[in-house]
Amino acid sequence: MPTYTVTNSNFNLTSKQQKNLAEGITKVHNIVTGANTYFAQVIFNKTKKNNHFMGGKKVKEPSLFLHGQIRAGRSKKIKDKLIVDLRNVLIKRSKLNETQIWVYIVDLPPSQMIEYGAVLPESGKEKEWFKNLSTKLKKKLSKLEK
Repeated sequence: MPTYTVTNSNFNLTSKQQKNLAEGITKVHNIVTGANTYFAQVIFNKTKKNNHFMGGKKVKEPSLFLHGQIRAGRSKKIKDKLIVDLRNVLIKRSKLNETQIWVYIVDLPPSQMIEYGAVLPESGKEKEWFKNLSTKLKKKLSKLEK
């Protein structure tokens, strides 16, 4: 499951903006990678006032950071599209400009990730993985699928 952590600095995100960003991030991940939407989770954090520095100087303008941890195994072409599309959805839904947006993607081997109590499948093997889950967990995940 990709975990996307959104950190906003020097401005506030409303609940509605968070929902819109989470939906956009989830949709981009689903469309670009083909992974089910229930694999994507988005977590929001906000830096405390005066806790953001660049070049040793306090940053005063609004900034938005997206750190995505995704399963390794996807091609450079897919990851390039993912990172650009994520940037674009952040710009569109936050109303910030491209100079205020940072996006980082980190590949993790699926065999080193446990979610929902099970080691994650390699990219492209989601259906087989899902088949082997408990009925209770299948129902839970199906409710999250869009």
